[in-house]
Amino acid sequence: MIRSVGIVGLGLMGASFGRLLLRDGFKVFGADRDPAVMEKALLAKAYEEPLTEKNASTLDLLVIAIFPRDFEKAAREYLPYMKEGAVILDFCGNKRIVTKAMKKLSAEYPSLVFCGGHPMAGREYSGVEHSSVRLFDGASMILVPVTENLFALSEIKNFFLSVGFGGVVVTTAENHDKMIAYTSQLCHIVSNAFIKSESAREHGGYSAGSYRDLTRVARLNPDMWSALMMDNAEYLKSELDFLIASLQKYSDALSKKDESELRRLLAEGDKIKREIDKK
Repeated sequence: MIRSVGIVGLGLMGASFGRLLLRDGFKVFGADRDPAVMEKALLAKAYEEPLTEKNASTLDLLVIAIFPRDFEKAAREYLPYMKEGAVILDFCGNKRIVTKAMKKLSAEYPSLVFCGGHPMAGREYSGVEHSSVRLFDGASMILVPVTENLFALSEIKNFFLSVGFGGVVVTTAENHDKMIAYTSQLCHIVSNAFIKSESAREHGGYSAGSYRDLTRVARLNPDMWSALMMDNAEYLKSELDFLIASLQKYSDALSKKDESELRRLLAEGDKIKREIDKK
């Protein structure tokens, strides 16, 4: 049973998770490379005590919520001190990089359980100051098992459901990265490109829900998102190229004043959306 949790990386995701667990009576230890973040996270009640080599031995679960490229280095700080059967899980946005590192680490630490993780939750704001105890309410939790241990996987699934997640999806690293390219990374690119129109600066009084929905994630952390996108470049480029080709069809219909083709394109998209929503 998971009762003691360590969290490395006390940004939006890590701090929100820590606050949720503390509220629900778990023991939470926190670590962040920035002392100022540690202070803010302590005030926000995102952890009780700093995570150390000594108390790492008490952990049932270690969550690493940082950039995927930094996962292995962060994990190595605590793995030598962790007890048999403890779970190492991440909250990183890409899974192939992390699970590759996990496979290497699991060979060195065969008594530990490694599982990739990605909560489908977030905000357009980053940092501990924007963390929320309600961030994960009803969210989907994606798991990518690395250690083949069905009992441990069942425990991990039950843990996330018990703290308010709405569902758990178990998949592969490849499928995760392919789907995230479409459902997350492409959306950020589209929003970020859309807001660059000169019309955006004059939108006051002319915009409503459509504008707000489409531009919400134009606000982002460029360092984080560029790294995530570049590490998933092949899947993301495939989705982006398809979108560009699709948009060109709408542009061509407008250029040709072809109202029937424009109507067909719009009806096609409407039909697909309605079919998806029914499921």
